[in-house]
Amino acid sequence: MIQEAEEWQKLYLDGILHGTDPDHEEYWGDIFDFDQKMVEVAAIVYTIVLNQDRFWNDLTEKQQKQVYGWLNQINLYDMPKCNWRFFRIMANMTFDILGLPYPKERMDEDFDIINESYIGDGWYFDGTPWQLDYYVAYAIQFYGMVYGKLMKDRDPERSEIFLERGRQFYGDFIYWFANDGSEIPFGRSLTYRYAHGAPLGAMAFAELDNVNYGVLKNLVLGNLETWMKRPIFDHAGLLTIGYGYPQIEMSESYNSAGSPYWCNKTLVILALDDEHPFWKAEREAYPYEPVKFLKHPHMVITHDKHDHVMAYVTGQHLPNDHGQGPAKYEKFVYSNQFGFSISKGTNLAQGAFDSTLAVSVKGEDRYCMRYGMDDFKATEESLYTKYRPITGVTIESTVVPCSPWHVRVHRITNEIAIDLADGGFALPQERCFTVVSGRGIGKYQPSDVKHDGKTLIADFPWGVSMISSETGEEPVLITPFPNTNLFANLTVIPMVKTQLEPGTHLVVTSVAADFHESAETLLKEKPQVEIQDGKVIVTIGDKEVTV
Repeated sequence: MIQEAEEWQKLYLDGILHGTDPDHEEYWGDIFDFDQKMVEVAAIVYTIVLNQDRFWNDLTEKQQKQVYGWLNQINLYDMPKCNWRFFRIMANMTFDILGLPYPKERMDEDFDIINESYIGDGWYFDGTPWQLDYYVAYAIQFYGMVYGKLMKDRDPERSEIFLERGRQFYGDFIYWFANDGSEIPFGRSLTYRYAHGAPLGAMAFAELDNVNYGVLKNLVLGNLETWMKRPIFDHAGLLTIGYGYPQIEMSESYNSAGSPYWCNKTLVILALDDEHPFWKAEREAYPYEPVKFLKHPHMVITHDKHDHVMAYVTGQHLPNDHGQGPAKYEKFVYSNQFGFSISKGTNLAQGAFDSTLAVSVKGEDRYCMRYGMDDFKATEESLYTKYRPITGVTIESTVVPCSPWHVRVHRITNEIAIDLADGGFALPQERCFTVVSGRGIGKYQPSDVKHDGKTLIADFPWGVSMISSETGEEPVLITPFPNTNLFANLTVIPMVKTQLEPGTHLVVTSVAADFHESAETLLKEKPQVEIQDGKVIVTIGDKEVTV
């Protein structure tokens, strides 16, 4: 293994030397304004600063001048006012540590932009305050903690700021994971896959004094173990574009064949020596609260005893949509076990509208889900969103989490006649790699789908998904196009459908899904829903929520 590692190091170093040499046939080219190569600069300087003996000290003076000259171009050109600024901060941090000149005014400018994106409690947004996701975490929070660790003596004031923000972020971010290491798929750049664990690895690298190393070790290693069970590599052993399996449709416009390798940011844990407390710690489960309200991402997160984690979301939006933005940010709920689906078209089968409301002009069969919002509000009890999915239709949706169920209350004002569909969770048509610990095997039969006029239950040997209309809409089972769900190639989606003439209408649905509990058990746990005097009253045990 040592010999193989040395061979890879030589290959990597040769690549850097060739790529930064203008006279070599493999030269990467000059950097220019808003150039993607600025992103790659961060990976190179990160390598150099953590491996100075091999990737800097062993270079000749001429080679050092060549590499520095190419990397320093990042200071000569303009870049977006977003997480990219940390790529330049990383470059200038490395120059500082190596004793190389860099423009300090650039560093100050970039830190100002990063700090303008800080919203409190360890959270940042990235260019827009309506977008808080993993991408922000493994760009801004990740590099902030790396900076805090490496610049602790050189820049103690800034370093402590980033370390303190990392401490605060720890208590919220771990709620996006289950104790088996799996995470909730949400937001863009999901093809980076186990990069989601990178901020947790950076917390160990930064040696934050409030973290539990046993918990970090369990989540980081558990996340890697989860991903290694999925078919994410091709026959040559290369990472594919996709999420739970190769799936080009879910990718972004900026993805390339090399994009998935951002996942290896999680391997920052390999920078920890054998005696580090991360390696010495015994893996430990985190004592998750069953219901956790996260103020900044506008989420209610629920955890159950079967490691099923659901994030109920509002107030999220990606205005510069790089691909499938509405599906990645604006569904009612996201699940670490059921994932979510992306659209391949506009009818119900093509659209795969799970966990969302879809609207079409009556008879046109061209459905749209929410994209953007007029207003939103999030509390621990409910999440409210006001939006206009198509011209002439305004919807106010309130979601009441009561996991494993949730209740959706839609107040719809439409100036035109519309078709409406409210989708539940997508359930795999067969037991597959998605269901790593479900309750059965086999293939589903038509008799596994039960329908009583109000409630539709897809009760398969490996799991159940159900939807119940509280206001008289028609439950149906939709078979979406293949390869729309992020986890399962083939799925079904329980939905309720209705047609609404112009006016103001109330549509209420109850939704649940589980891979471990039976349909009978779920039905016993169903919340009671009463509609009276213009109010919807949801009763969960001894708790009552009024919408």
